Formats: sequence, structure tokens, C-alpha cells
Amino acid sequence: MKTVSICFVCLGNICRSPTAEAVMRAQVEAAGLSDRIAIDSAGTGDWHVGKAPDERAQRAGRTRGYDLSPLRARQVTAADFDRFDLLLAMDEANLRNLERICPGQRRERVRLLMEFAPHAAGREVVDPYFGGREGFEAVLDQVEAACEGLLAHLRTLLARP
Repeated sequence: MKTVSICFVCLGNICRSPTAEAVMRAQVEAAGLSDRIAIDSAGTGDWHVGKAPDERAQRAGRTRGYDLSPLRARQVTAADFDRFDLLLAMDEANLRNLERICPGQRRERVRLLMEFAPHAAGREVVDPYFGGREGFEAVLDQVEAACEGLLAHLRTLLARP
């Protein structure tokens, strides 16, 4: 049975990418595809390695039924480009960081998450770190929409022989 693995990537892996991981896990579970889609998240920086997601991200997620508390920040490694079918950056800066460290033969695996939300206003998931509660809510809005589109895309990949 075919499987797909994805990794969401932001700068520190404490706000946007763990939120995307939790949202995608919930959508994949609801679709009955947990055994076929592996999900993780990471950061391009190492400042928060081993730490839980930002409390504001956890609080915003809880209000919508997502549990970010078991997640711990980690940094992207060279092995991730072999391990994951897709590495989805939250913004252009992290996309460039991934492209810089990605082996050439794996470049097609690196994309922006918001590519999967074609009706969204922007190409980047907003960084809520230096803002208030509304920024974390905006991240959830963006990520929920993008993950719906991503799940539809992954269904087509899984259906291919």
C-alpha cells in the first residue's frame, strides 16, 4: 500500500509548523488515512530544539480542537530530504533556507504550504510570534485551508498506481 510523508517547516518550529502538523494530523485522521500519510514538522533554526510549541499557538489550537502539547521542536536535517516526500515551508524565507540545504535531486520535494490553498490571499503563512492572539487565529485559518487542499492533493498521489 502506497504511503506519503510530509514535513511542515517554519523558522523555529514552535508556532506555524507545529500548528500545521496538528491540523493535518486531525484532517488525515478524520479521512481515515493515518496509516498512509506520515506527518512531522521542523524548523530551519535551532533556537527552540526540544521545546514545546508556543503557549499561544497551543491555546489557539485547543480552541479549535487541536492538541499541540505532545509536539517538540526540532531542526531540519539533511536526512529529511530523503525521509519526506514533501517539505512544506510556511514562507518564502524558509523556502529559500530549505532550497539552500536541499540536495539538487530532491528540490521538487520543497514547496510552500499555501500553494495548496489556491483561493488564499497570500503565498505565506503569517508569522504570529511577535503579535497577539489574532495572529495565531489567522495562522489556523490559513493552515486549515491549505491542509484541506493538501489532503486533496495527497489523495490523488495515493490513488496512483
